[in-house]
Amino acid sequence: MTLELIQTSALLLALSLLQGLCLRFLSHRPRLAEIASGLVFGGVCVIGMMIPITLAPGVIIDGRSMVLSMAGLFGGPLAGVITGAIAGIYRVTLGGDGMIIGTISIALGVAFGLLYRAAWRGRRLSRRPLCLFAFGVAVHGVSIVLVGLVPGQSIGGLFERLGLPYLLIMGTATALLGLLLRDLEVRRRNENALKEREARLRAIAGAVPDILFVLDENGRYVEVMTRDERQLYRDAKDVVGQNIRTLLPEPAASKIMAAIRETIDSGAPVSTTYSLDMPRGRCVFEGRLQAIESEARPRMVVLIVQDVTHRTQLEEERRIAAIAFESQQGMLVTDAGTRILRVNKAFTEVTGYAADEVIGKSSRILASGRHGPSFYREMWQQLKAHDLWEGEVWNRRRNGDVYPQRLSISAVRDESGTVTHYVGSFTDISLSKANEEEIHALAFYDQLTGLPNRRLLTDRLRHALAQSNRDGSRGALMFIDLDDFKDTNDLLGHQAGDALLARAAGRLRASVRETDTVARFGGDEFVVLLEQLPKDALAAAAAAERLGEALLSTLGAPYLIGDQRMVCTASIGIAMFCDHEQTVDELMQSADLSMYESKRLGKNRIRFFDPIMHRTVSERLLLENDLRDALSQGQFELHYQAQCDADGRINGVEALARWRHPVRGMVSPGLFIPIAERSGLMPALGRELIAMACAQLGRWAGDARFSSLRLSVNVSASQLYSPDFVTETRELLARTGCPPDRLVLELTESMLVDDMETAVRTMTALREMGIRFSIDDFGTGYSSLAYLQRLPLDELKIDRSFVQNLPDNASSLAIVRTIVGLARSLGLRVIAEGVEEQHQVQALLDEGCSNFQGFRFHRPEAIGDFEGRIWQRQPQTAA
Repeated sequence: MTLELIQTSALLLALSLLQGLCLRFLSHRPRLAEIASGLVFGGVCVIGMMIPITLAPGVIIDGRSMVLSMAGLFGGPLAGVITGAIAGIYRVTLGGDGMIIGTISIALGVAFGLLYRAAWRGRRLSRRPLCLFAFGVAVHGVSIVLVGLVPGQSIGGLFERLGLPYLLIMGTATALLGLLLRDLEVRRRNENALKEREARLRAIAGAVPDILFVLDENGRYVEVMTRDERQLYRDAKDVVGQNIRTLLPEPAASKIMAAIRETIDSGAPVSTTYSLDMPRGRCVFEGRLQAIESEARPRMVVLIVQDVTHRTQLEEERRIAAIAFESQQGMLVTDAGTRILRVNKAFTEVTGYAADEVIGKSSRILASGRHGPSFYREMWQQLKAHDLWEGEVWNRRRNGDVYPQRLSISAVRDESGTVTHYVGSFTDISLSKANEEEIHALAFYDQLTGLPNRRLLTDRLRHALAQSNRDGSRGALMFIDLDDFKDTNDLLGHQAGDALLARAAGRLRASVRETDTVARFGGDEFVVLLEQLPKDALAAAAAAERLGEALLSTLGAPYLIGDQRMVCTASIGIAMFCDHEQTVDELMQSADLSMYESKRLGKNRIRFFDPIMHRTVSERLLLENDLRDALSQGQFELHYQAQCDADGRINGVEALARWRHPVRGMVSPGLFIPIAERSGLMPALGRELIAMACAQLGRWAGDARFSSLRLSVNVSASQLYSPDFVTETRELLARTGCPPDRLVLELTESMLVDDMETAVRTMTALREMGIRFSIDDFGTGYSSLAYLQRLPLDELKIDRSFVQNLPDNASSLAIVRTIVGLARSLGLRVIAEGVEEQHQVQALLDEGCSNFQGFRFHRPEAIGDFEGRIWQRQPQTAA
């Protein structure tokens, strides 16, 4: 009997595994799965009752209670009821004395299973093996008791006959069946959870705008997910199964492969950045990689790619703005509370607000009122999240006009991460907004560089010529050709060539004014249109030449293209225009011809089309070279102009620079001083002149006729602000024997306002040596009592522009009176420059000025003539 029980239990266990097939095939239809489970369990019960252990006619024992209870426990109410109904109907058909008890046993088996299910869900019972075994023993113990109630049977007799083997076998079978069904249930639940997770992940991947790739460690694409296939370098159908090295160019493929190896080796996330030439232009992508934990080979990684082209451009713009605050864009800097701290010149030009009108005030002073609170709320939310906001806003000018801006705001944080400032840069886009549709329709811009193309250049040049014809303004057209660009294309490929062109275009665009035009004419040729140059022909040509030299320098700086460092110079041809002297085509041809002439002469140079202008500019350059030679060959000398009172008594002298050129003769200071300042030679020239003046004072110190003379010499801003000026002057005094109290250094007002604190420190240190100071051309610069009180001055010089109009010009007379009164109140000596007429002398005397310098008394003279004049006039005593 024991063997029969075991065989029956094994058969029922095996048949009950059909439940797994129901759950698998009907997992997407849970109600139908419950019905199918009830049918399966019911069928198993019927099979079990077909092979019973017969105790008496119509009295049987089998494993149905095990199946019925598990149907209630794992199948639920619906499955349990169906199972019980099938088993009950079949039991009724069998008949016999035990029919009623058998039917009751079937109902109790289902009920016990459902009760166990309720207790398990309420966490009062578990489904561990021991609990399932105890449950099986209890259920089948009740079955024995029920069978014992059948007439002709006894409970004690059944327990003695079946007893322990039956309960142990059925309890064990119940536990085994429960564990199998629990495993099937857990597996089904896990499979459903996995499917839900995969569906969720796919939904998330579909919602994210980034591109998701799955690759193996060899670089083969396994899966691609993207919302927009236009973001892909190739079509998705052409990507899966391909190797990354066959699809992507270098160095992008190598960068990604290196990142794949790194994330597999380390197990940590890895980021990489690379660039690709997409149909819409060159794009920058940021990829984040993470290895997938798996025992499978080859190993897999997930690569999420984001197009960061726009963000990269914004970061570059922010760096440029930080370096070049004074750009063609309006800019302002505020503190963390948006109180304005600084603005640039372009800000004033766009908004109409001067710096002193907005500094210290909230940036809300610019608000137009067109944007509601939600707009600014979103702006600040993005600023807090990303430290950057960019967009279009409507702001108000000082005169009340409302206009559109393209505004970019960047947050500046300190080392602790706290926001300290905000930097805003903006451009007035009124015109571009008005013409946006037309510009896009006409496709006026080059796709590679973003510069205007030939059509837009031609249109702007035509307008520039018309403007020049109306107001007589001058302009210039520059043709720029990159030298040996074909070699770069042949050596490194067209992608590198395109990158070089884009970089060159960026450098050109950053080097010109906002009002100028930089265009790509075609291939490696660029054109720069300069408008509103000075009306003086020479000044206009010089301005064009300065820009040309700057462009040669910036274009000739090294480029970093990928991993390659290269140098590509340029040749520039310049054609000047004024008053519509040439047509558009003629002007372009002239600039083009001059560019080819510069190439013919050796490349990396500038060539003017106008031969006369070219000679003039060349002469200036030659003069600059001669100026360098003059410094090394000692061609400079000092001439001396006496300063005296109304009676002609000399009480001082000014040393004036003169250049005795071996070929040109005497060169005017008005010609060589500006060249020295522009070429950076002024510091060396200033040191040469002050050394000559100190040497002369040292020689005069031993001569009674000259020992009391004060000698004035001009000092440039580059000398005054030099950190070594005080030390050099001290050494010069000691070397020449110059009495410092007879040396007067003349400064101009404009050079003092550049850095007042440094000027005060330097002048105070020199004054402690005994050196005196004079303000030259007083009244023409930034006259201010504030700086006059701080500076250790001894003398003011009235500028010749006020003296020439005396006494007829009331304004000049009032200014002279004010200067003399100011000097008297501060205890300063006052000298009038440019005195040429006696009536000027009398007007100055009437206002209280008694010291003069000018042709009315003395002209500048060489040292021999000056000393001879003093000798004749005052042979016995010093002046």
